[in-house]
Parts: sequence; structure tokens; C-alpha cells
Amino acid sequence: MDTIARISNWASKYFALLVIAAAVVAYFFTELSIFSNVINLLLGLVMFGMGLTLRATDFSMVFRKPLHVIVGVATQFTIMPLLALLIVWLFQFPPELAIGIILLGSVPGGTASNVMVYLAKGDLPLSVTMTTLATLLAPVATPLIMYIVASDWLPVNPFDLFLTITQVILLPIILGIIFNSIFSRGVQKVTPALPLVSVTAIILIVMGVVAANADNIVEVGLPVFAAAVLHNGGGYAIGYLLGKLLQIDPAQCRAISMEVGMQNSGLASSLGVTHFSPLAALPGAIFSVWHNISGPILANYWNRKPVKKSTE
Repeated sequence: MDTIARISNWASKYFALLVIAAAVVAYFFTELSIFSNVINLLLGLVMFGMGLTLRATDFSMVFRKPLHVIVGVATQFTIMPLLALLIVWLFQFPPELAIGIILLGSVPGGTASNVMVYLAKGDLPLSVTMTTLATLLAPVATPLIMYIVASDWLPVNPFDLFLTITQVILLPIILGIIFNSIFSRGVQKVTPALPLVSVTAIILIVMGVVAANADNIVEVGLPVFAAAVLHNGGGYAIGYLLGKLLQIDPAQCRAISMEVGMQNSGLASSLGVTHFSPLAALPGAIFSVWHNISGPILANYWNRKPVKKSTE
């Protein structure tokens, strides 16, 4: 298990480089598109691992600092979809790409944000609480947002989206929590391997989506990448400014910034390929690559800047 833990730590440390390498490989080896057929299974595995790590104390921030959590989660499900809509309008993306980008703005924060907040010396409990709460709200929030915002591009069936998100997000998390409560000792032994499982699953998702869209990447890859930079950077800035408006300490500002800026790109890809088309899943893969570049860069910058300890 020590060897697996070391490999897991190495994979987490070099996650960004691994995702980029996977995308490049998948572009040239299109037979890897076979992984696009199991995206839901892979994402469910990641969410099950997330459930294994959750405890009741992870929700304590909802009661200790409800305003911080509510504002952060509300921003994810309001400002970020609207920002995605603005970017789609500015770039005049075709319907399938527009749907994929709006999906990115409508899904909850990704688990990678928790790692980035930790590296950035941010408020990790706040980050975990926001990720968890937003993920649990996603089965209702994401389909509703998509129906309201994205129906002008392609038909959106909110009930089908609800079922998929429940199957690949909510149920695996609940199963993980139950499994952890029953077999807590066993779970503790395999916990060091969970980051490796998550990293591997995300890499396979990216490879599957990129390989399935290899013919389209040359034509649309650069504009979608530019959209990723704008959406992600806008999320970081908006989240941090909200924290400043709330007059909270820098560690909490960093947590909200990361949570708002980094979306669950795996879920966006899953919903795109399941309910729309492989092209609608492409923004999820490209955003995932950029998130895993920008996140470590911002985390490293903040890591070098001291934070004032909260007096609360």
C-alpha cells in the first residue's frame, strides 16, 4: 500500500502534465475514443471515491459560516452559467459547442478544486463543504439551468439530465458514504489510493473525448480553449471579489475563488456525450486541461503569499 500511496501522490503532483499528455496522445490515437463509451462509469467511480472520504464534519461549515457557503454555491449556479452564455454569444459558437460550454457553467465545482485550495493555503473545510453541497444540489440545479438557458440551441430534457446526474453523481456519493460508515477501517486502508483512481479516471475521460473529436479539434480547439481561459479566469476573479465584498479573510477568499472558477468538467463531458453529441463533450475535455494548468499556477502564486489567520 505504501507503493500505491507514493504513486498516488506522484500522480496528484503531476496531474496537469498527465492530463495534457493524455490529450496529445488521444489526438493522434483516435481508437482511444472507446473510453467515451464508459465516461459515466468512470465519473461514477470518482464520485464513489469522493463519498468514501466524506464525513458529517465536512458539512459543519454550512452551519458555522452559512453565508460564505450559500454565496459561493449560488454564484456557481447563477453567475457562471451567465458568464458561459456571454462567452458563447461573443464567440458565436455553433449549437453543440454552445451547449457544451453552457454545461460547463452549469455544473458544480470539481473535486480538484479542493486540492488546489489546500495548495493555495485556502480554507479547505469551506472548499470541501462548497464542493459537496453544490454536487448534491446538481441533480436539480443543473437540469433547471440548462432548460432555462440552453434550450434555444438544442432541445433540453431536464428530467433526463436529472436521471443521469443522479445515477453518476448522487448515488455513487451516497453509496460511498454508506460504505465508509459500515467499513470505515477498510476504507482507511485504501484511502491513499483514491487520488490515483480519480486521476486515472479523469485522464481516461479526457482521452475518450479528445479522441472522439480529433477531426474537430483543429477547427474549434483554439476558440474553445480561449473560452476556457475566459470562463475559468472570470470565475476566479468573481469568486475572489465576492469574498472581498463579504469582508472575509484571504484564506476564505481563495477557497471561494477556486470553487467558483473550477467546474466538474468530467460531469460536463458526461452529460454532453450522453444527451447531446461527442462534440458537446469536447469543451469539458478542453476545460479540464486548462483547469489543471491554471489551478496549480494560481495555487502556487497564493502559496507563496502569507495569509492572515481567521480570528473567528
